[in-house]
Amino acid sequence: MNSDPQFDTSLPGTPLTEMEPVSHPFRTALIDILQTLVLAALLYFGIDAVFARVKVLNISMQPTFFEGDVLLVNKLAYKLGAMETGDVVIFHNPNDLSEDYIKRLIGKPGDRVEVAAGVVYVNGIPLDEPYIAEKPMYEGSWQVPDDAIFVLGDNRNQSSDSHSWGFVPLEDVVGKALIVYWPPKAITIITHPQIDDSGR
Repeated sequence: MNSDPQFDTSLPGTPLTEMEPVSHPFRTALIDILQTLVLAALLYFGIDAVFARVKVLNISMQPTFFEGDVLLVNKLAYKLGAMETGDVVIFHNPNDLSEDYIKRLIGKPGDRVEVAAGVVYVNGIPLDEPYIAEKPMYEGSWQVPDDAIFVLGDNRNQSSDSHSWGFVPLEDVVGKALIVYWPPKAITIITHPQIDDSGR
C-alpha cells in the first residue's frame, strides 16, 4: 500500500486536491476595519502635525476676516521658510498661552517699526496697506527684539496687538494663515502686497 500522503490509496497515482482554507468573513471584515482605522489615524495625526484650523472670534482683523471665518494654518511655514512682512500669523496670546490670536506680521526680528500720522513705517519705509479698515489713530515707535515679532490687527483702531501689549516671542508663533475655507462664500487664498522692508 502506498503510504505517500500526497496520493489517495483508492486511486493510485492520483494527486489529492489541496484543502481550501476555511473562510472567516467576520475576521476578514474586522481586519479591514482595523486597517482602515489605523490608516485614518495616521492621516489625521500627520495632517494635524502640519496644519491647524483657527476660527475668527472678534473684529480685530476686519475687513480681511470676519467673525465665524475658519482659517487653515500652515504650522511648518516658518520652520521651512522665512517670515515676510504682511503675513497673517497665528500665535499664542502672550498674556494667555491657551488662547490663540490672528494678526498681521508688521515687524520681523530686528526691525524698527514706527507709526506716525496714520502711516506704518518699517525700517523707515512706509507700508502700502490696502487691507486695513482705517489708518491708525495712535503713534509710537518700537525696536523689535531678535527673538520676537511685532503684529497689528487690520482693524487698527479696534485691535489689541503689539502697539498696546508688546512683542510676540518667536516660540509662541503657531504658523502662517493660508486660506479661509469656511463659510463657503468667504473661501479665499490669503495673500498680501509684496512689501519692501529692506531699507535698514
